[in-house]
Amino acid sequence: MDKYEDLERSLDPHRAEEQDAAVAEVAGRLRQRGIAVTGAEDSDDLANLLAAVERFELAVEAHGGDLMVDDLRSSRPDDPHYVVPRRQHGEVIRAYIGRIDEATASLRRHPRRPD
Repeated sequence: MDKYEDLERSLDPHRAEEQDAAVAEVAGRLRQRGIAVTGAEDSDDLANLLAAVERFELAVEAHGGDLMVDDLRSSRPDDPHYVVPRRQHGEVIRAYIGRIDEATASLRRHPRRPD
């Protein structure tokens, strides 16, 4: 912990609880999407992962994909390009974010789905 965080925690005795709740919320949002999180990730990495997933989802929607069908829990997605990459066992979160960003860039080059 750094000096700034020490100061903030001394001023707000509930800060740690609030931070833990925020981390739990972000982890829950990722798990709802089928994204594997271990609980060992730090809060900044989780926030960056959620941002990467949301960028991917925006690209899917812009290309006509359906997030209800094209997700990690679906056994038959309409288009596999519209499914966020699955996190590999033991994959560090920053490498996973990089793969999601690559998939997002690739998706932008993928033909749009007809309406």
